[in-house]
Amino acid sequence: MKSDNGFSTLNGLYRSVILEHTRCVGIVILVAVGFLGYQTTKLKIDASAETLLLENDENLQLTREINNRYRSPDFLVVTYTPRNGDLLADRTLESIGRLKADLLELDLVASVTSIIDVPLLESPPKPIKEMVKSVLTLASPDMDKALAKKEFLNSPIYRDSLVSPDFRTTALIANLHYDEVWQDFVQRRSALRQKEINGRITFEEDVALKRVIEEFKQYRQEMRVIEHDNIVQVRDILDRYRDEADIFLGGVPMIADDLVTFVKTDLMFFGVGVLVFLILMLWMIFRQPRWVALPVLTCFCSVVATSGILGLFGWEVTVISSNFISIQIIITMAITIHLIVRYRELAIDSPATGQRELVLDTVQSMAKPCAYSILSTMVGFSSLVLCDILPVINFGWMMTVGIGISLILVFLIFPALMQMMSLVIPNTAFESRFALTGGLADVTARHGVKILWLSIVVAVLSVVGSSRLKVENSFIDYFKSTTEIHQGMKVIDQQLGGTTPLDIVVSFADDEDKTPVSGQDPVNEGEEDDEFDEFEDEFEAAEGEAQYWFTAARLARIEQVHDYLDGMPETGKVVSLGTLLKVGKTLNDGEPLDNFLLALIYNELPQEFREVILSPYVSVADNQVRFAVRVRDSEPDLRRHALLSKIRHGLRYDLELEEGSFQLANMLVLYDNMLQSLFGSQILTLGTVMVALMVMFMILFRSIKIALIAIFPNILSVGVVLGFMGWVGIPLDLMTITIAAISVGITVDDTIHYIHRFKKEFAKDGNYLASMHRSHGSIGYAMYYTSVTIIIGFSILVLSNFIPSIYFGLLTGLAMAIALLAALTLLPQLLIFFEPLGPERTRRILSEEPQLGDLANDSVN
Repeated sequence: MKSDNGFSTLNGLYRSVILEHTRCVGIVILVAVGFLGYQTTKLKIDASAETLLLENDENLQLTREINNRYRSPDFLVVTYTPRNGDLLADRTLESIGRLKADLLELDLVASVTSIIDVPLLESPPKPIKEMVKSVLTLASPDMDKALAKKEFLNSPIYRDSLVSPDFRTTALIANLHYDEVWQDFVQRRSALRQKEINGRITFEEDVALKRVIEEFKQYRQEMRVIEHDNIVQVRDILDRYRDEADIFLGGVPMIADDLVTFVKTDLMFFGVGVLVFLILMLWMIFRQPRWVALPVLTCFCSVVATSGILGLFGWEVTVISSNFISIQIIITMAITIHLIVRYRELAIDSPATGQRELVLDTVQSMAKPCAYSILSTMVGFSSLVLCDILPVINFGWMMTVGIGISLILVFLIFPALMQMMSLVIPNTAFESRFALTGGLADVTARHGVKILWLSIVVAVLSVVGSSRLKVENSFIDYFKSTTEIHQGMKVIDQQLGGTTPLDIVVSFADDEDKTPVSGQDPVNEGEEDDEFDEFEDEFEAAEGEAQYWFTAARLARIEQVHDYLDGMPETGKVVSLGTLLKVGKTLNDGEPLDNFLLALIYNELPQEFREVILSPYVSVADNQVRFAVRVRDSEPDLRRHALLSKIRHGLRYDLELEEGSFQLANMLVLYDNMLQSLFGSQILTLGTVMVALMVMFMILFRSIKIALIAIFPNILSVGVVLGFMGWVGIPLDLMTITIAAISVGITVDDTIHYIHRFKKEFAKDGNYLASMHRSHGSIGYAMYYTSVTIIIGFSILVLSNFIPSIYFGLLTGLAMAIALLAALTLLPQLLIFFEPLGPERTRRILSEEPQLGDLANDSVN
């Protein structure tokens, strides 16, 4: 009773404000929306790799350490397939040279690696000392192109990486300048966040963390503008060469920039497109301008207000939350349509009632079910905060705030504007032509038991389908095949060794045997080594530790690990120090390189070539080697988690590496960690939201029986959506994980409104069937209009280039359709079958008649 009294008090206060201060309310709304509209200019979009990763993933810090140690800057990949089909033709090489020169003119490009300037070690093979003194390239005089082609196709360094197996496609790697400022921000932020997680952060450090985060955001925003301009300039350059070759652009910076473009497009174009579709549907249904203008205005104000609040507090839109505008339009439209339908119903039933009282009766009668519906929907979205993925958490908070704003604005704007309008007789032409709700009521009355059995069958199929859900998902499949991202990634993935990077670092013990490969000091080994005397002075002055680091045991272990990784069917290109060992064996007449020769290469190879074939894969100072593996992301049979488990098991038990001596890192590991967390997060969030909804239903309806009846259609609707995803093979990922929360929000709205109206109708005559028919003829129309409008409106999302947006549109439409059917068939049948409101009045009277007779006899006696 206390909750009802509190609600009545708020209702009375709200009624007096709307009655006496309508104009003031309107002015306040205009000022607030205007202010927040300005704040929308501060709304930012973040499509960085961090938005696809787990918050506080330990492997993220390891990946950053490896990238810093081996100096792995960001890079762009340009795939070049000449129209004449000959990569080594003079015209082709001249074109590649011009393209490289043009790319080097860009401010962000530090260097460009291409086939014309990489070291050719076997064209022809030379003794090590000669190779170190004079490294050949395609640009060298008298280069034998036949030998060069053979080396490119057979070299462990270049095949399936710099050139395709058919020798028709090559790659130009545009290495971007290493951003020291960015790395400094990341390291300082990570260190302070770790202290915060461990609970050891001081007040001064907490202030410093907030300052670093804010400064980093500002710097990141500035760099995004610069990086976007760089991508635009790169594309402008590439356009000048498209007549000579088929060219695609790839690389993480390009993908991140294009993702921002896709998100902006979906926010603006599809936000407007959905609104246009909704306007058309509203006109088809209501045929009166006010019923189009009101929903559009409330949706506009809600979206502007929410966007302004997000911009004001610095929340960023990510790929995951890119559809928040569309979702808010759904929720706002649903609330407004419920008010419109109720007003029209009261206007028809009581045409003599004045406009002001009619409006206030409308909002007063709908306040409680709408408030509970929105609170329940907020619970559904707030459950996303239990996920481990920061962008999903932020999306949950964004929608929770946005939906609350929608409720407040609708219940202020609708009555304020409606009181300024005159009473108008509703146009009910649509109801008379498309009487779906009445048909569903008849079906439920005639085939109620069959509906129950069908629901059980659907529930079983949904459970089986949900068990088939997969978390494996190819990033390339996020984009339509017509986009440059998809085409470029496909060429790189299938022709140039794979797209998804995986790093394996192996560390050696400090006290490991330092005996040289030959077993003695190679400098004094014999006269044959006199040819190296000219290098001794430089060599001894160089990093002396190198000559003792390349031991027989280490080299054998490196080759063993390299061959193991390279032999796995799931891996694409594998590059490591083992790659150089294989090339060196060819150069050394089939004999393995000894420690002296390797140390010589390590110390004396020119820096520009050393950075290509050596420095990224060995760190003598850290006693560590790196194996850079690329995995073909587009392979349909790829199972990332199984692959990583297989690698870990093989290194530990097949190759007998010590536990802790090897680590796996980079994007494949980070992405897999995120995907694996989705199953647990999905179960946790759904379980939590269902328990919360059950509690809310019990508070609202004050009946465990009604609460159980109300929860079942919600479970069934969510189950159907997840089951459908499982049956048709739509994977569970960062985007589709939100569909469950959205489905709950939609079904809860229909369930609460229907039961609330059903109870009122049942109180009139105590007849379940009659109550169902009257409910279908009143609140059923609001549910029907909401569902049809949104399903058709969101069908425009199938035109997006971003596949998750397409899934969002289709799955949202499915959720709406299932929610409508469940609420207008299964839910009333459950109410009729279980009679949670008590027995029907006729049976109750009959059961009470004997008691009345006994009382009469007692009085006579």
